[in-house]
Amino acid sequence: MHTTQPIEWTPQGVRMLDQRRLPGEVVYLTYTDYVGVASGIKEMVIRGAPAIGVAAAMGVALGVLKSSAGSLQELKPEFEKICQTIRDTRPTAVDLFWALQRMSSAFASACALPGSTLASVCEAMVAEARRIHDEKRAIDEAIARHGAEFMPQDGKVMTQCNAGALATAGIGTALGVIRVAVFERGHKLHVLVPETRPYLQGARLTAWELREDGIPLTLITDNMVGHFLKSGQVGAVVVGADRVAANGDTANKIGTYQMAVLAREHGVPFYVAAPVSTLDLSIPDGSRIPIEQRAAEEVTHIRGVRIAPDVAVANPAFDVTPARLIAAIFTEAGVARPPYAESLKQLSEKS
Repeated sequence: MHTTQPIEWTPQGVRMLDQRRLPGEVVYLTYTDYVGVASGIKEMVIRGAPAIGVAAAMGVALGVLKSSAGSLQELKPEFEKICQTIRDTRPTAVDLFWALQRMSSAFASACALPGSTLASVCEAMVAEARRIHDEKRAIDEAIARHGAEFMPQDGKVMTQCNAGALATAGIGTALGVIRVAVFERGHKLHVLVPETRPYLQGARLTAWELREDGIPLTLITDNMVGHFLKSGQVGAVVVGADRVAANGDTANKIGTYQMAVLAREHGVPFYVAAPVSTLDLSIPDGSRIPIEQRAAEEVTHIRGVRIAPDVAVANPAFDVTPARLIAAIFTEAGVARPPYAESLKQLSEKS
């Protein structure tokens, strides 16, 4: 498996692959302060819930490392400002908030240690951010091994948006499942990749990742999903997630809900692959998941070229798939099945 990593901690700063420029150009940007990292998250230089979580952790670590505070007392209010700046970037992906909580806990613990200094707290923050990155890689592999068992031995599978290495900083969640099924289990899979309007993550990113790995794929437009699910050739659908409510309702890239409805109509099992950190058991159902609304220009323009008149535009970045349409949820702690209120709670406690 050859996977391109979207983020890296370096001595110079946080280095990100600019996913906005793929597949035409492979360009890396290095952010030297937390404001830059926050901008990279908000402007979708980096995207995908787990990768956003890694970026958030690294942004906090960078903010602490570059702080001009002269004491721990001065650093504490600045730390809150750093976290708030990153918290305000994107509202739907719960991994971002999970990572900020991890970093906040690590900060409090480091400050409370006897003899703690600015240097020791900085060191602890960098270590925690790098630990989160390493954990995400291991989590991807565990999710993939659980999910690969559910993939057909031969035939077509469908995914949505990009839930690969570019979205997670590991081997991917949904694409990780496909990768392990193909490269470790010997399944002969062909992936149908919808383009994912308006940001084209499927066309630009998922198709690019699969091609780099040599996994057979066919790129389709979003309005072909029903046609191919009806064909009887698709053995499974597997997608990622940005937030999963306590009852199993799942927020993922816009277009996922209609794919799940069509999969149910045509008897195709619909699976979600997501880390436990994506579970938000504090909310009872999907109606409580905040849906990010993005700029109209993403719909009216492609690469700066206007394709629509100046009219009213709706651009929700995510939709919510009801739990009743989901056959199983793959996590690193195991596989959740209905009723999700019970199985997700058990997996969350187990992890």
